[in-house]
Amino acid sequence: MRRKRSVPPSPLPQRQGIDPVRLRLPTEGQWPSVRAYLADRLPAVPAEQFDVMLARGEIYGEQGPLSPDAPYLPGGYLWFHRELVPEVSVPFRIEVLYRDERLVVVDKPHFLATTPRGRHVTETALARLRGDLDLPQLSPAHRLDRLTAGLALFVVQPAHRGLYQTLFRDRLVRKEYRAIAAYRPELVLPTTVRSHIVKERGIIAAHEVPDAEPNAESRIELLEHQGGLGRYRLLPTTGRTHQLRLHMSGLGIPILGDPVYPVIRDEPAPDDFSDPLQLLASVLEFTDPLTGEPLRFTSRRELAAWPDHTATTDPSPA
Repeated sequence: MRRKRSVPPSPLPQRQGIDPVRLRLPTEGQWPSVRAYLADRLPAVPAEQFDVMLARGEIYGEQGPLSPDAPYLPGGYLWFHRELVPEVSVPFRIEVLYRDERLVVVDKPHFLATTPRGRHVTETALARLRGDLDLPQLSPAHRLDRLTAGLALFVVQPAHRGLYQTLFRDRLVRKEYRAIAAYRPELVLPTTVRSHIVKERGIIAAHEVPDAEPNAESRIELLEHQGGLGRYRLLPTTGRTHQLRLHMSGLGIPILGDPVYPVIRDEPAPDDFSDPLQLLASVLEFTDPLTGEPLRFTSRRELAAWPDHTATTDPSPA
């Protein structure tokens, strides 16, 4: 059996906390040059841009910068930095709640993406933290939606990332959320919602499939109510995309500020931060897979829609 080739280290440093693009050249291909391959496989990028990058020595192979006529080498690797377009700055800070040699736990604000994706690249928690903390190898253990505020767990060393990601995959992390939504006195709570959720790539809203085997489960509890609003505790057993938002909407109490459920609203201007989703990842609790130590982290953030909100102040592990 052919031994799998290890990935060589990147010859390019990060730029603004963003790793360079890495491409593996197919082992089977008829392209006469690296330039021809890039123009064929990445049609969204003008071919002239690759000409400029090659002329400037900005596209690297395993032996260094590639010349404009560099031949195609099957199975080789390429690295280059994507063009970073200006992004609207998210004017809220990330609070680091806990840091040691293995983990960083932060309180993420609304509107800040966790990791680079789509049009949000440099204005992300990962890019900010890599620069602010001087931790270029920092990586996320899980994903928290851009519109959701609260706790996010990052791993300092790549060698440990799989261990902590597995905790989330195997549902060994107890997660707790807070949400603000309308109060419906006729709704019997607490309740457990189970459904089959499908999220299709390229479509903003997830949807539930009737009569299909459930793949998502959430417990919904009412903590208190006043002025027609309820403050809810949400306890997801699974972690489907938009699960809590969809389950709350299905109960007839969509989370305040939700631009997707129950109906998709017009997207606000990129610099409009006036109506945040009233959803907060408030608790992460798990047993550290390396030390066996029980850890519990609590958000200090508040949901502004609640009239008498009070902040919790226990950011350290119990």
